[in-house]
Amino acid sequence: MKKTAILASMAAAFLFTACTDSNTATENTTAVTTETTVSTEGEAYALDPAASQLTWNGKKVGGEHSGNISLQGGELLVADDQVVGGEFTIDMASITNTDIEDAKYNSDLVGHLKSDDFFGVEQHPTANFKINSISPIADAAAGQPNYNVSGDLTIKGKTNPVTFPATINVENGTATAKADVIVDRAKYDVRYGSKSFFDDLGDKVIDDNFTVSLDIKATK
Repeated sequence: MKKTAILASMAAAFLFTACTDSNTATENTTAVTTETTVSTEGEAYALDPAASQLTWNGKKVGGEHSGNISLQGGELLVADDQVVGGEFTIDMASITNTDIEDAKYNSDLVGHLKSDDFFGVEQHPTANFKINSISPIADAAAGQPNYNVSGDLTIKGKTNPVTFPATINVENGTATAKADVIVDRAKYDVRYGSKSFFDDLGDKVIDDNFTVSLDIKATK
């Protein structure tokens, strides 16, 4: 199983894209039954980048793009068979696109995402997410998000809080986490084509929100 609450764009922002649809994503909010747990103690489970996956999706008027991005490393902290904290690093230079078949167009888009218009990968080769709190969701159905996760996401040297529901499990020395994290790229100075910074973009406007989907696995 995979996943931690992170986030992300990883366009990580997280990433994402010089292109996509004008639908603006909204954050999920879910009631919890107990006080938020914050912990810096616990047994470290090492993130397995090869067994983990992080994908991105961005929208603009008239279209959208998606792709992959690699996790560089990190850990989840586990106490009493529950994830109580953690942190991980995202390799921004690993951004790829998976929906454009034309090789040149694909390469041009990825290059643009790596440029200063978006994630400025040369100056900011990594992004980071650190968990600050995890709260169980009341009466979570099997297979559905069972925790709300809050933490600090750093992209292009700028840090902002993010909160999202996640499905987290710990079993037999393995911790997994899955989540969809909505990132407002405007907060990270990822401003190309953003209506938050320009008033005359017309149909070229790119949605400020992009989604990073996490599927993470960590082991003892």
